[in-house]
Amino acid sequence: MGRFETSDAHKGEAHRPVRVPILKGDVYRAAREMVEDLEGWKIVRADDEGHVLHCEAPGGFLAGTAKVTIRVEGPSDLPSSTVHVRSESEGGLLARDRAIVASFVRPFHRRVC
Repeated sequence: MGRFETSDAHKGEAHRPVRVPILKGDVYRAAREMVEDLEGWKIVRADDEGHVLHCEAPGGFLAGTAKVTIRVEGPSDLPSSTVHVRSESEGGLLARDRAIVASFVRPFHRRVC
């Protein structure tokens, strides 16, 4: 089983949480739109109150499908939000969880920053 989650300990921008001076609800909507725009990604379940998206993303020929959780945190009344992304995969010969997280974070960062 593979697993990768954004963290401030990672060096690459595509592997760290996304922090933006935008209201949490607006960032959550932007994340939802981003998932809808990514080829092969789909939202399995959305917790609109908790600002959490549970998604599936293609892992490639040898990796299978990954379960991706996108969580938006921050105060509801201040423009300060943090987006955390976690990818977990089972089965397949190669886990691509790090690349899957980056495939969301890179375009999302361009969209909201």
